[in-house]
Amino acid sequence: MRPLRKLAARGGLYTVVGAFSFFGAFPFYWMLIATFKTDHDLFSPTNNPFLFNEPPTLDHLRLLFFETHYLQYLLNTFWVGLAVVAITLATAVPAAYSLTRWARGWGETMGIGIFLTYLVPGTILFIPLSRFIAFLGLHESLWSLILIYPTFTIPFCTWLLMGFFKSIPKDIEEQAMIDGESRLGAMVKVVLPISVSGILTVVVFAFTLAMHEFIYALTFISVSAKKTVSIGVPTELVRGDVFQWGPLMAGALIASIPVAILYTFFLDRFIAGFTMGSVK
Repeated sequence: MRPLRKLAARGGLYTVVGAFSFFGAFPFYWMLIATFKTDHDLFSPTNNPFLFNEPPTLDHLRLLFFETHYLQYLLNTFWVGLAVVAITLATAVPAAYSLTRWARGWGETMGIGIFLTYLVPGTILFIPLSRFIAFLGLHESLWSLILIYPTFTIPFCTWLLMGFFKSIPKDIEEQAMIDGESRLGAMVKVVLPISVSGILTVVVFAFTLAMHEFIYALTFISVSAKKTVSIGVPTELVRGDVFQWGPLMAGALIASIPVAILYTFFLDRFIAGFTMGSVK
């Protein structure tokens, strides 16, 4: 009886995991097959939408790479993402460490207050921020995104790292300082190596936000060659009520591959970064 229960439990587990795996992988399969389908195969109601009913084609990739600024969109997105990650790390790490180690009681309250700023909807802020960007003369510039995105990433990442730093015993730093390290040296040589999971979480979060954010990129940039992937693909491949589904799916698939690889290889550290701070 017990082996049957174990077999049933394992079968139920595999069924649930398989269902979630199918749910997660299906969008990639759909984008992949739509990338290489002909327009007639895509739009014909009599064709099977999940299989190739006609020979595959490279026309959608050709249109995407040679008739749009798609490669420039990728380069712009990569540049904005790296800059946002660097600014976020340079600000959130010392802020979280200071609030955790030196602020004592009021540091927790201030950390919550910082986090609450992240919860303000972007649809409320984009109009005043647009005026601010216009005042600085940064419209139609990637610097507008590099300046604005950290206002969302820094509050959340500071709050996240605060919980992570709290889980690291102070005794480790004190021992390093007894051995001759300064406070900064103890932080750099002892605390940060232990905090790799939290720091990687910050990197993944900040970079993916810079890749997928839409409202501010659409508001601040209209020149095609300066757009990021998140606005370049939908605005350049959708004209009125005409949707170029093949190139759209190709652009979405190519842009999603680096993020998928990043999450796959660092998933364990990413989860640890979100959960470690909740464990005393």
